[in-house]
Amino acid sequence: MPDPSPTPNEDLPLVLAGPLLRRVEAQRIVLWLASSRPLRARIELALGGKHPLRLEPEPDTPACRVLSAGEHLHYLLLDLALDAELPAGCWIGYRLALAARDDPSPRWLEVADWAPELCYPGRDSPGFVFAPQVAALLHGSCRKPHHHGGDGLVRADALLAELVARNALDAEPAPESDGRPAWPSALVLTGDQIYADDVAGPMLRAIHSLIARLGMPVERLEGIDEAGVTDAESLYRHPDGYYRRDKLLPQHPRNYALIEIFFGGVEKPVFTSASAHNHLITLAEVLAMYLLVWSPAPWRGLDFGPPPGLSPTDAERFAGERRAIEAFVAELAAVRRVLAHIPVAMIFDDHDVTDDWNLSREWEEIAYGHPFSRRIIGNALLAYAINQAWGNRPEALDEDMLHALQRSLAAPGDTAHQDCIERLRQFEGWHYSWPTTPPLVVIDTRTQRWRSERAARRPSGLMDWESLTDLQHTLRGLPAVLLVSPAPIFGVKLIETIQRIFTWFGHPLMVDAENWMAHPGSAQAILNIFRHRKTPRHFVVLSGDVHYSFVYDVELRGRLRGPDIWQICSSGLRNEFPPRLLGVLDRLNRWLYSPRSPLNWFTRRRHMRVTPRRYEGASQGRRLLNGAGIGLVELDAEGVPWRIRELLADGQTIAFERDEGASRWD
Repeated sequence: MPDPSPTPNEDLPLVLAGPLLRRVEAQRIVLWLASSRPLRARIELALGGKHPLRLEPEPDTPACRVLSAGEHLHYLLLDLALDAELPAGCWIGYRLALAARDDPSPRWLEVADWAPELCYPGRDSPGFVFAPQVAALLHGSCRKPHHHGGDGLVRADALLAELVARNALDAEPAPESDGRPAWPSALVLTGDQIYADDVAGPMLRAIHSLIARLGMPVERLEGIDEAGVTDAESLYRHPDGYYRRDKLLPQHPRNYALIEIFFGGVEKPVFTSASAHNHLITLAEVLAMYLLVWSPAPWRGLDFGPPPGLSPTDAERFAGERRAIEAFVAELAAVRRVLAHIPVAMIFDDHDVTDDWNLSREWEEIAYGHPFSRRIIGNALLAYAINQAWGNRPEALDEDMLHALQRSLAAPGDTAHQDCIERLRQFEGWHYSWPTTPPLVVIDTRTQRWRSERAARRPSGLMDWESLTDLQHTLRGLPAVLLVSPAPIFGVKLIETIQRIFTWFGHPLMVDAENWMAHPGSAQAILNIFRHRKTPRHFVVLSGDVHYSFVYDVELRGRLRGPDIWQICSSGLRNEFPPRLLGVLDRLNRWLYSPRSPLNWFTRRRHMRVTPRRYEGASQGRRLLNGAGIGLVELDAEGVPWRIRELLADGQTIAFERDEGASRWD
């Protein structure tokens, strides 16, 4: 199969993706962008009535890093320290000018030169509101490009556009009688920012076309028994390169397990898609996908028509997926704009790497025990480090780590690349905190798992004892906290029970049996954190993962009153649960776990009172909201949510309302 024909490189836009506003503190701004040439930056901050603050960081310093992943792909990582504190609660415009990195007489290009659509109407530059006191925030997860539906990030952009148009740029909590929200302090993305394991044919075609345009180095591959597949180019040309990548798996005595665990070869009819037959493999593929899901710029002039050699069935599937991808691309300008105007916090979940990533000890032993699957996982993790993790906490990726990343980008497949993958696999710094009020504490539930000692196939705990102990230390003494857990800590009991049954029969992968209550050790430890006498009085738990949205009010049952806990799940940004199945599960959950049901006493959370909220307009008492969108949580000065809503991609705004009559012991 021939490579897609690239558009001439001189037609490449200067900026391929970004800027993404990542982290903002009183004296710090973190920005990320990807460009087709190595660049340097100059930024000017408009601080209200004060004189503008101009910064021009020197390249190759901690303030201005450049990583190069190809002849025409370069990452500009800006971590800017400010001499004066940013004013809180007002609009701060930033003019980001770019010039060739090594030009002795730089010719600066302003946003109007390379992305005029980045500004909201009436504004001549991008901007943000520094809001360290969190009065509102947006959150969501699970953004699958070929889902036939709208995009929650587009709805977030519409919210910011409305606030800008009304000049409602303060960050103070609005009175409850006022319908408008404050400017959100952050956009929290709680997992599955990309779907590396569920890729539409047209998206994969666009990825290969973009790789050719960007001049990315050819990665050497090992562990593939298929004749002639020794590097990325031979993989892209292979007849099984589209819709049949599972056939390229190596043949060995445990091949059946590698197919089941890594490529979703076993049917998962209830909870999880088995569409892993276009699974991203090479580092270039994953890096290209990040560009294509965050910006319209790399799509310009890109070929993503059908490749030759598709079967009639695959050609029909390709055509349907192309319609969904075209709708996705049409909305990317709004996505790019919102990501430039609000600090974005990110954390991985499984689909950022691969489905059921680290679900069990057996999964890890098989997936990491073969060089081919280990490379696929490592490439996704390496791309995550550059595109997501660095902006969360730049200091976590030190000088030595950045050099290791650059060596991998320069020569994928070489020894340095392999060494970097192993280092990232052992890395323990993916979690982080932001110094907001309340603090935003983001936990890693994927790489520090509590492996089952009883049986290799049993699901691992989402965090091990050491990481949970560190979390308790982080939370100690805080009056309130925004805790980000990609998987809900308090999930739907019926679904967790089904997962437990499948696990008991030895098939946890069939139902994605990973939840906080699946492992007794981690379940008991996280619940003990809530019970600790020096725990925060107010916990707001933000989660995603499940492809539906819900809100639970949780209280400890006992003689002494414990903390108030709100479990708020918003999922997905561009994804949904099968509607009919969700309706059945919702109804059965209410019947089986009613307030008088004895089944409640067989749960690990029997000492907690869990009150599910009804959502506005719900029929037949439903609690689980299905629909692509983004969550909006509004807090009072003590960190207590006073309004929780879902902004659906179809334009609806749905509030979750407390329903005292629905309380139950769970």
